[in-house]
Amino acid sequence: MRFERSLDLLLVHCQGELGHVLVSGAPEIPGATMLEKMNYINTVDDSLRRFITFEPRANVAMSVNLLIAPTRKDADAGFIVLQADRAHPMSGSNCICVVTGLLESGRVPIQEPETTVRLDTPAGLIVARAQCENGRCVAVSLDNVPSFAELLDHEIDTAPWGAIKVDVAFGGVYYALVDVSQIGLTIEPGNARELPEAGIELKRLLAEQVRVKHPTLPGVDEIAYVMFRDKEPDGAVRTCTTLQPGRVDRSPCGTGSSANLATLFARGLVAVGDVRTSRSIIGGEFHAEAIGETEIGGRKAVLPRITGRGYVYGRSQLRLSENDPFMTGFVLSDTWGPQVGLLT
Repeated sequence: MRFERSLDLLLVHCQGELGHVLVSGAPEIPGATMLEKMNYINTVDDSLRRFITFEPRANVAMSVNLLIAPTRKDADAGFIVLQADRAHPMSGSNCICVVTGLLESGRVPIQEPETTVRLDTPAGLIVARAQCENGRCVAVSLDNVPSFAELLDHEIDTAPWGAIKVDVAFGGVYYALVDVSQIGLTIEPGNARELPEAGIELKRLLAEQVRVKHPTLPGVDEIAYVMFRDKEPDGAVRTCTTLQPGRVDRSPCGTGSSANLATLFARGLVAVGDVRTSRSIIGGEFHAEAIGETEIGGRKAVLPRITGRGYVYGRSQLRLSENDPFMTGFVLSDTWGPQVGLLT
């Protein structure tokens, strides 16, 4: 079989969340910075994103990370998170997938016991420290971008649940964080359909009632996700990030854990040096540590460090051909859910 053009991917997951890494074959994305490249995908040409994240080449519960050359000299590589709704500036689980893929494929040489990898993202420079043993990456710690609380206990009106209190915080993207008891559910696998249905409805209502705009990142001006949270008996936070068109994050969510850490920091419940455990709907864990504090746009911000693990489980090659009848991809409500119209 002859492939005139193709895309090569590493198949990677982080605590069960698929974060494949597109390592070669992608077209050049215009832009002088990673942020400009992301905005180009979102506002000018999203054909690559659709091709790589829609059926028949993808499924609803996955992301693809576009690996590209860095636009800054202090980075080893750059990447942009491609999801079914749009390109996003940062994701902790996807960043862990990228670091794991770079090291285990030899694109960045492994140095045992620890290898430092610097990643250029639309949200800023991410410094990752990977623990390595016998040629494998066994854990990744990410020094995330400054994270801050925008709103605490902000009340929004909803028809299904009445008045709901939300925290709005930035952890690489903007989150609305909601105590799950307010919607009468618990974070467990049996509620994996009801939770995203509620999250997508809350995201719609938040878009009508709350405005956000990052003080230094043009184009980062929407609440990307609703993350439900609950307290565990051992002090961990149970997390459930909901994504369009209606699914749950399988991982504990690195940027969401950073946003949650920012709300705890803003309330004085976390100090520099404290560590909190985030636990996903299927039991995977991240550790979120406050390693410093700073200020951004007049806002008090925490510097989070997120630690977790990724796994490379395969490779894939996708053919690019003008004869493909579904170059733009498609989505159907049988698996993508009733909110499929949000993507088309």
